[in-house]
Amino acid sequence: MQPIKVGLAGYGFSGQSFHRPLLSHLEEYHIEAVMSSNEEKVLNDIEGATVVSSLGELLQEDIDLVVITTPNHLHYQMIKQSLLSGKHVIVEKPFVTDSREGEELLTLAEERGLHLSVFHNRRWDADFLTIQKLLKEETLGKIYTYEAHFDRFRPTIKDRWKENKMEGAGVLYDLGSHLLDQALTLFGTPKWVQADVFPQRNPDKAEDYFLITLGYDVLRVQLYSRSIVLDPGPRYQVHGRKGSFVKHGMDRQEDDLKAGKNPLSEEWGMEDEENWGLLTTILEEEVTSEVIPSEKGDYTQYYLGMYDSIKRNRPLPVDPRDALLVIKIIEACKESAETGRTIIMD
Repeated sequence: MQPIKVGLAGYGFSGQSFHRPLLSHLEEYHIEAVMSSNEEKVLNDIEGATVVSSLGELLQEDIDLVVITTPNHLHYQMIKQSLLSGKHVIVEKPFVTDSREGEELLTLAEERGLHLSVFHNRRWDADFLTIQKLLKEETLGKIYTYEAHFDRFRPTIKDRWKENKMEGAGVLYDLGSHLLDQALTLFGTPKWVQADVFPQRNPDKAEDYFLITLGYDVLRVQLYSRSIVLDPGPRYQVHGRKGSFVKHGMDRQEDDLKAGKNPLSEEWGMEDEENWGLLTTILEEEVTSEVIPSEKGDYTQYYLGMYDSIKRNRPLPVDPRDALLVIKIIEACKESAETGRTIIMD
């Protein structure tokens, strides 16, 4: 097997905690070079890697694929530069901060015959895969409401780019990208969007709260993220004509990656029973409840899918058009929050 040669652009939390361990364990990839200002940190994790200080230097290395994990406002220019250098590209979510720039990048990748994808890894969360299975099997019947939360308890604001008022910062681009991508994967483009988005902890910092409602025909999707929630309650609630599914707890893969566990191990992505969801159904007026084992979560599927795309020209694991739709919905959320209006999606 000829591995894909990777250049990692950025070695902060995402690069070190998500991308490096996934790439390092998969024989389909080899990290050749890393763009970072901390050479010691990189070499401590990736023996033999070339460490460079700029994207221009990285693109001069013998690599096939650039994985971009830099702050959000840098994504557009770095994706464009990488594509113009003839490299395939994976970029951390969110795709870009302006949908018009995303459109330009999609056209450029197509013209150059290059693969461009966005790392929406939470499509492979155990709980989300379980919900997908239940909906595919029509266990809940016609769905009327879907609610998903990504809450945290962080009273103290950290001095970092994600929490300062700057382009692409704030919880809407960060956690909102995850929740929106999951909802759009399940239900497609909504008819309209309403949103409340604002900095709840400090008005001089980036937004840290949102409540988004996506309107379909009879279906209503509500997505929340809040920074002052000590007891978050259910992470997902899905209610349909035949029953309900309620799920607590977070997918464990992020914590396991940070703990240095092997994503190729047999127990990888298996949720603890205490976090399995409760399925309640009704049949002929008889209500029954049962705990449903979660599906196996597996972030490696993203990178395995990307390998097949590059080497065998198979569909991308995350189509950039899906990621672009997330950005368009985020823009609609911002407009709704600023104007107090419902935004109709074309």
